[in-house]
Amino acid sequence: MARTKQTARRYEGKAPRKVVPAKKAVMEATIKKKTQRYRPGTVALRDIRRYQKSTELLIRKLPFQRLVREIAQTVRQDLRFQGSALIALQEMAEAYLVGLFEDANLCAAHAKRVTLMPSDLYLARRLRHERF
Repeated sequence: MARTKQTARRYEGKAPRKVVPAKKAVMEATIKKKTQRYRPGTVALRDIRRYQKSTELLIRKLPFQRLVREIAQTVRQDLRFQGSALIALQEMAEAYLVGLFEDANLCAAHAKRVTLMPSDLYLARRLRHERF
């Protein structure tokens, strides 16, 4: 059987689909931009750097003052505090806690762990010769 040449035909392609305007609006509403997500630990490291640079108090003042007044009432009913005394107490309490967590973090690192556990805090206090 002999070969025959194909005749040239005009190709106009597919006709574009017509989209109903209501459907188009619904489709655009469902497509949302994804919010940026950081890898695990990135935000934690950023917070660590931020808090290490800062000098402001980390515990809010009023809840701390309420706690101090509540504890003081168990000792004596009619105690009053100057504002500067409460701020000094808060400064010292936060300095103590930061130091304790530093020591506990060293205990966790010594155990080849990254996660801080209650046993690390107990060991840090024991090494400091504190009561608990």
